[in-house]
Amino acid sequence: MDILATALPALSDAFALIFQPEQMMYLILGVLLGLSVGVFPGLGGIAGLSLVLPFIYGMEPVSGLALMVGLVAVIPTSDTFASVLMGIPGSSASQATVLDGFPMARKGEAARALSAAFASSLFGGLLGALVLTFFILIARPIVLAFGLPEMLMITILGLSMVAILAGSIPMKGLASAGLGLMVGTIGAGDAGGAPRMSYYEWDYLYDGLKLVIVGLSIFAIPEIISLLRQDTSIAKDAKLGAGWTQGLRDWWQNIWLSVRCAVIGVIVGIIPGLGGSVVDWIAYGHTVQTAKDKDGFGSGDVRGVIGPESSNNAKEGGGLVPTLIFGIPGSGSMAVFIGGMALLGYEAGPQMITNNLDVTYTIVWSLALANVLGAGLCIALSGGIAKLTTIRFALLAPFLFMLISFAAFQSRQDIGDLVALFSVGLLGIMLRRFNWSRPAFLIGFVLSTQAENYSYQAYQVASFKFQRSMEIGLSYIFTPIVLTLIVITAVSIFFGIRQAKMIRSEGEVAAGHKTGPFLFLLVVMTYLAVSFFDAMSIKQTTDMIFPATISAISLLACFSVLIRMIRSPSDDAVFADREFAGEDKDAPHGLWTTLAWFAALLVLCTLIGFILALSLFLIVFLRIRAGISWLKVFLLSGAGIAFMIGMGWVLNRDFPPGLLQSAIDLPWPLR
Repeated sequence: MDILATALPALSDAFALIFQPEQMMYLILGVLLGLSVGVFPGLGGIAGLSLVLPFIYGMEPVSGLALMVGLVAVIPTSDTFASVLMGIPGSSASQATVLDGFPMARKGEAARALSAAFASSLFGGLLGALVLTFFILIARPIVLAFGLPEMLMITILGLSMVAILAGSIPMKGLASAGLGLMVGTIGAGDAGGAPRMSYYEWDYLYDGLKLVIVGLSIFAIPEIISLLRQDTSIAKDAKLGAGWTQGLRDWWQNIWLSVRCAVIGVIVGIIPGLGGSVVDWIAYGHTVQTAKDKDGFGSGDVRGVIGPESSNNAKEGGGLVPTLIFGIPGSGSMAVFIGGMALLGYEAGPQMITNNLDVTYTIVWSLALANVLGAGLCIALSGGIAKLTTIRFALLAPFLFMLISFAAFQSRQDIGDLVALFSVGLLGIMLRRFNWSRPAFLIGFVLSTQAENYSYQAYQVASFKFQRSMEIGLSYIFTPIVLTLIVITAVSIFFGIRQAKMIRSEGEVAAGHKTGPFLFLLVVMTYLAVSFFDAMSIKQTTDMIFPATISAISLLACFSVLIRMIRSPSDDAVFADREFAGEDKDAPHGLWTTLAWFAALLVLCTLIGFILALSLFLIVFLRIRAGISWLKVFLLSGAGIAFMIGMGWVLNRDFPPGLLQSAIDLPWPLR
């Protein structure tokens, strides 16, 4: 009763604040900005919030909060457009949506996938706000109960999702995840700062690879290259399918799946540091594991859209718990949000709940209202935007290359971003070609830093506890929460391995030739072996143990695959190769000649800078590769350049410079 007596007056005050005309205006403005930013892959909440920070200084506090909340709430909804329509993860929270959303678009069911996703996002956001309304008063002791062992187990639970995505050859999936973990360790060790697969003098690699680049490279580039080779529209039959009403019916038929995944989103969002990078994979794994018929997953099952999309919006609400109660950002966007709160005169932390409970609830329910507005707009627009899938892909590809190059460059504002984009993109193409699990690779990369940090820190604290007594050490490690998570992880792995053979996260891939798959395996093993010896040469034990252990385990998995290759005939699934049969083999354009177009854009960028290179690239590509008239070439090229310049100006972003810019002082945007 005391809780209700505290909460109800604060809720009443919060609703009175939210529904004032001025606050509603700023909330709607934030929603529109969030939709505009979210549809572009790779930008996300950090870029969007950074855009509005200069304008909120000096604003009325509740209005400024409404603007920020409106923006950050709808980005996990609007980033679904890129994931479904183009196979490009709009952000880290929409990576799993690609697995089934994009195949649905290719089957002509884009509108259905989008509307199911938006309905799920709306429900997840509302459920998250409803749970948080009451949970926020009792969250403090629960959040404090998650120490280092618990955080490590949550990370391991995320890694256990690899089992469900490993495909018909578990060792291949394990090797993919291990490769992702090892790529995630590139750069300075967090504990001792020792360079791993990098050098002090090579600043770019020493700082490690960023998620936005790896996500775009592993998923976006392979799909764009594949579609461009086939020279058709994304949806083969150029039909939009049953439309958005069918998607709404799909969501309603799977309402309990949406409820469960939204709860997962809230719980994971509450834990600082996890958030969007893992919640969609946990939700996707849960969706597959609890489904009775699993054959359609990975090739266009609408449940594979509903589950992750229900969780990622609910996660935003959960992320507000550590942000508001402890001042600990649950994600990068929440870190910027805390900075915005400081500009408005609010300090995130325990005093926020004690002294400004009404403002806290204003934030929570502004988040819910923004979800309603954003999802409503997206559902209304989904049918029209889905028509993008019926456009000949050769007309879309150069603009997608333009967007992902610009998004990748925002990672560090370094030309190395483009080199990394192409290099990891080439790896993504090979993983797709030879049916190595890209989701498993990305899960490994995303959780690499967290797995290493939590394991090292938990080991350090546990060592101190065990020095005091065995009982104290064991009680620190095996808490009730840890034991529960161990059971959940074990069950997840057990059922995941059993069910993985029925799931094709990469679709069906034919086998027939030994040479290509065998050579790619040798390349992966060579990299892992070099990584192992590089790790063993590190003097700081704290920076050596994790990469050495992971590379050794990954090598064992690769040896298992190698033995199967030696013993098996050429038509065994271990020799899967998209160039042997199917769409890629029958494509009218070759892999390397198509990839050369993207490489040419990046090379030109290093020579004459992004805008000049893009101008030349668009004109040549649209005229020669797309084969359209000169009038359309100049109209489309001019529109693309104008859009890119406008976007850079609004977001206050620079463009990749080239050698020309280092020799000649050119005006913006040419510099």
